[in-house]
Amino acid sequence: MKELYDGKTKTVFLDETTNEVWLLFKDSATGADGVFDPGSNTVGGSVDGKGKNGLKVSQYYFELMAKHGIPTHYLGVDLEKGLMKVRQLTVPPLEFVLRYETAGSMCRRFDLPEQIAFDPVYTEVTLKADEQGDPLITDRLCQMKGILKPGQYQEALNILEKVGEVLKDDLAKMALQLIDLKIEIGFDEAGNLYVVDEITPDIWRVRDSQGTIPDQITCTNLLLEKIE
Repeated sequence: MKELYDGKTKTVFLDETTNEVWLLFKDSATGADGVFDPGSNTVGGSVDGKGKNGLKVSQYYFELMAKHGIPTHYLGVDLEKGLMKVRQLTVPPLEFVLRYETAGSMCRRFDLPEQIAFDPVYTEVTLKADEQGDPLITDRLCQMKGILKPGQYQEALNILEKVGEVLKDDLAKMALQLIDLKIEIGFDEAGNLYVVDEITPDIWRVRDSQGTIPDQITCTNLLLEKIE
């Protein structure tokens, strides 16, 4: 297969025989200085089995999103090879962020204390540009840069909120409180939007019943106890 893109935690391949697109889930985890953190923009290390475990969790949540009528790029998995089959879409360099309370980079950027609850939820969009520090970006700027068409910015935020509600309710069954999450959105030639990339603890933060925020490796292990 032809490699199309190599990211921090996944590699995108095109099967040139069938024209199918596949994601390879890697064992690398985001973080820094040996500490894993889903909010980090750097790879903090590697954990044996992380890729396939993340694929199992993504399979579970993409199928759950489908049951709630949320469109995604998910088409199937090959668990043995650590691959997910996905729709071939255009994926703009954006992350759509939903926050139920202040945490992480928001507190650093705006000098805010942690754990201020948002009601209604707070949403924001960032440009994926490590050299620029992933700046916040508006609908108008997305259209000026040719990243999105009119209406897609708000439609993506609407999908984001739906994903958050489904995820929050499911995690609550395991006594995990969703703090925030980020997703990526892709679109087809007709302009239809889909949730892309992954749905794993790499894209969210939660708090357990003891008030601890588990890292993505610990959280994945908790989820696997439920879905396997």
